[in-house]
Amino acid sequence: MATMADVARSAGVSVATVSHVLNGTRPVLPHTRQAVLDAVEELGYAPNALARSLVTARTRSLGLAVSAISNPYFTEILQGVEAAAVQQGYGVLIADPRDDPDHELQVVRLLHERRVDGVIVAPSADPRALVAHLRRHRVPTVFLDRLVDVPDDASPRFDQVGAAGMEPTARLVRHLAELGHRRIGLVAGRPGFSTTLERTAGYREGLWAAGLPYDDALLAHGDSESAGAERATAGLLSLPVPPTALITANNAMTLGALRALRDRGLTVPGDVALCCFDDFPWADLFTPRLTAVAQPGRELGAQAVRLLLERLADPDLPPRTVRLTCNLMHRTSCGCPDPSEAMERTAP
Repeated sequence: MATMADVARSAGVSVATVSHVLNGTRPVLPHTRQAVLDAVEELGYAPNALARSLVTARTRSLGLAVSAISNPYFTEILQGVEAAAVQQGYGVLIADPRDDPDHELQVVRLLHERRVDGVIVAPSADPRALVAHLRRHRVPTVFLDRLVDVPDDASPRFDQVGAAGMEPTARLVRHLAELGHRRIGLVAGRPGFSTTLERTAGYREGLWAAGLPYDDALLAHGDSESAGAERATAGLLSLPVPPTALITANNAMTLGALRALRDRGLTVPGDVALCCFDDFPWADLFTPRLTAVAQPGRELGAQAVRLLLERLADPDLPPRTVRLTCNLMHRTSCGCPDPSEAMERTAP
């Protein structure tokens, strides 16, 4: 197995120069750097990550705390995080906080104890203990998807990245209103999540823009999970005057809403039109095909990694909040005709 000394001899430089090239601890002339990298490639030298971490105080590993196991949307984010991290030579340690404040604090502590260089967290509805821990230990952090109210002058400074939630939800409401619906229900997420607040605000804005009154009875919380959404949808359908259209605020709740509709023998969109926030890889396979807001999950994950690595390089950067746009996947569950079928009918 090749050693650092072997690399130095092959490149015609000192061992210290090889160390500076591999660890980025001091600028090296471009031709010297290339000679070292060529020697590393030729000899198949693999740096000792543990030894390097002792010298640089960095492990080149990032912690990721998201509910990837229970939420398919976070699986896409995980893929974006891992791809971006690996491209920059970082590994990723993953933990599931279960959207529970106590468990969230526990898993982030464990990631910190494993000396990750920084963490990316999709915070729970009550992240106060988490934020206090991260501030006390000055852990470089990016909050992902769900934003946290942290003062700009807080130390250390936290960065945040999430998808726009208000405008896409308002757009769904306006679309359903244009189709003639006057009682549009919302199955919202867990109270306390910034995403829930934004999508609820978008729902109310969409009603206002469409000239429709807000009715508190038409908003039910599904707690961001399938079972909760099934109960919430059942409650909406039991109203004296039930909604003729529903918007579900994440993909897990869409499944619960569909189950509640099926149990009552109701069809989509014949009896109840349905639009959802979060697209599925298989949303196009449902009958009818689901009209959905697609969030850029992989790009959110990649952007979180970029923000975190920039923070590691310069801890004094001002705090940054990045918002990415969503796309409306217009299909047929809203009650619109299938564009592909229309094209087939008009084809010669």
